[in-house]
Amino acid sequence: MKKLLVVRFSAFGDVAMTVPVVHALAMQHPEVSITVMSKPAMQSLFALMPPNVSFRATDLKAYKGLGGLLRLHGELRRERYDAVADLHDVLRTKVLRTLSWLMGIRTAHIDKGRKEKRLLTRRIDKVKQQLPTSFERYEAVFQALGLTVKTVFRSIFDNVEAPATNTNRALDNADNQPSADSVASITEARDNQPSGPVCIGFAPFAAHRGKMLSERVSQQLVGAMAAHRDWQIYLFGGGQREQETLAKWSAAHDNVHSVAGKHSLAEELELMSQLSVMVSMDSANMHLASLVGTRVVSVWGATHPFAGFMGWGQKERDAVQTNLPCRPCSVFGNKPCYRGDYACLYTITPSQVMDKVKQIVNSTNSHAPSC
Repeated sequence: MKKLLVVRFSAFGDVAMTVPVVHALAMQHPEVSITVMSKPAMQSLFALMPPNVSFRATDLKAYKGLGGLLRLHGELRRERYDAVADLHDVLRTKVLRTLSWLMGIRTAHIDKGRKEKRLLTRRIDKVKQQLPTSFERYEAVFQALGLTVKTVFRSIFDNVEAPATNTNRALDNADNQPSADSVASITEARDNQPSGPVCIGFAPFAAHRGKMLSERVSQQLVGAMAAHRDWQIYLFGGGQREQETLAKWSAAHDNVHSVAGKHSLAEELELMSQLSVMVSMDSANMHLASLVGTRVVSVWGATHPFAGFMGWGQKERDAVQTNLPCRPCSVFGNKPCYRGDYACLYTITPSQVMDKVKQIVNSTNSHAPSC
């Protein structure tokens, strides 16, 4: 095999989870030219891949309907791939891989374990056991194509030769719009950084209600962290409402800074790599922090690590969750709480999260990266 097309669209977290596996695949099979096809917004996730990996930015909105998919398939056919690895397995990717298979191109697709996930999340007689992780499911796709891969990965910034970034300045100016060259280069490996102030990241939002603490509890947690005067707290978020909320929270404390909406994805990844710890919901930010080797205290409500979506290299002992018989009730946190009270989240207190954060800070502060 000379040319492999890897297909994965969907949300940031799902695409981010492909990074460790694709990186390992490229390192262990340098003879294979790997093209990752995903949304244009995902390109920064693959910017520091080995040289045999390229990114094909594809906006599926430009390929609507069967006619659009036929046109996209024609483009892919002219690029002459030997195999297609479908890491998404939805209707559009099924059409693309079937068309490729009809042309004699070898294909394989992910087994999402839909049945076992239904057993895990059903209301009664739940089968609570650890399911294969997304990383293991991705590995199995490449194995089916004859490409054995054992995922070994620590950070997208490992083995990158570039001058040290001026991350300190970018963080100091986090509450202001950054200049065009605010974070221009890649950080040195974390272990080579001198110790410095304790820097904590907090990403309180997620795509679905079943994954988030209430804003009241999250604001209390910000206050509890800000009470540690030797800590610097950096708030991560996305949309306009999130930006406004985080700006309000940061304005109340001189050691709390909002970076929401003020940096590119590449810059945010670099900032995350300088944190002592990230506090995140079961969300994309957990996975982004995992890609730069930062330890994460993750909060789980309707979802559960058993479904296989824990961030790369993260430990369940760092997860904050309530042991309720109704959990988990959702794979993605998008189903309404059938109890109606989201007890899985409202029973979590700021002190529970703080205990995890303090444990990590106390165990790593002597060799924590400088922010």
